[in-house]
Amino acid sequence: MKKCISINLKRNEIVIKINEDATQEEIVNDLKKKLPELKKLYKDEKTPITVTGKILKNKEIDEIQELIKDKIDVQIEFDSPKSLGLYSIKKTFEKKTEISETRYYRGSLRSGQKMESEGSLVILGDVNSGAEVMAADNIVVLGALRGLAHAGAKGNKQAIIAAGLLDTVQIRIANIVKEIDRDEEPLHKQAYVCVEENEIIID
Repeated sequence: MKKCISINLKRNEIVIKINEDATQEEIVNDLKKKLPELKKLYKDEKTPITVTGKILKNKEIDEIQELIKDKIDVQIEFDSPKSLGLYSIKKTFEKKTEISETRYYRGSLRSGQKMESEGSLVILGDVNSGAEVMAADNIVVLGALRGLAHAGAKGNKQAIIAAGLLDTVQIRIANIVKEIDRDEEPLHKQAYVCVEENEIIID
């Protein structure tokens, strides 16, 4: 049987790396076998666990998290690969993304900062609350999107917004605006946002 997960003990964390080709069933079965060994590492200290390696869907994250927390009371972070790009996000909607001139920005945007692009915009960091990003085409935020994002700003309804974590109260594509109630809607990890029948859809 192929190796689905590996566990590495580092100074300040325990890293569980998941094989990108492993199915959820294989991951769960392998994790169940390794959990007793993992639990032995815990005495009084609660070293946090970071899960990395494979891009996971929200329900897969929940299943893995519940499985670990059932045996060990510990903080768990899910660190998806940073090679996000427009095509490595798993999409529910089979829609081609237009390729356009892309601007890359390395770093996070603080409150009050604004960034615009005539093509697509890729932020290699976070967009914090109070910051604003606007693009004529697509917007991809590798970290957390907490500020305002307006894709397809010149009317392109085929534009998409993608974020490692979607934690904002409003998103816009072309002339369509979606308000997000944080109390009612959960945080979206590996979020993919597009327009379907004149309505903004979050996957």
